[in-house]
Amino acid sequence: MIPAKVEFNIDNQFIQEQLEKTIVGNIQSELWFVDVDRIAVLTNMSKRFLEDEILSDPRMRVIERRKNRKRWWPAKEALDVMKTITSEW
Repeated sequence: MIPAKVEFNIDNQFIQEQLEKTIVGNIQSELWFVDVDRIAVLTNMSKRFLEDEILSDPRMRVIERRKNRKRWWPAKEALDVMKTITSEW
């Protein structure tokens, strides 16, 4: 008996997109609000860059919640706004 030859074609781009969708879905289902530290970790952007390029944008300021000196953003809305902002770059 001759062993069968099996070949796999792996689409790395497809796998990457599926992983990102899964991760984003899990994050959205787990997080209600995010602060600047969490956004920095999730986006791999520095806090200074976020402050200069993302958080100072009027669209992010509209969804910002404040208590004393602490700031939070609703996770789902922040993700949507950040996608819009970064797509304009």
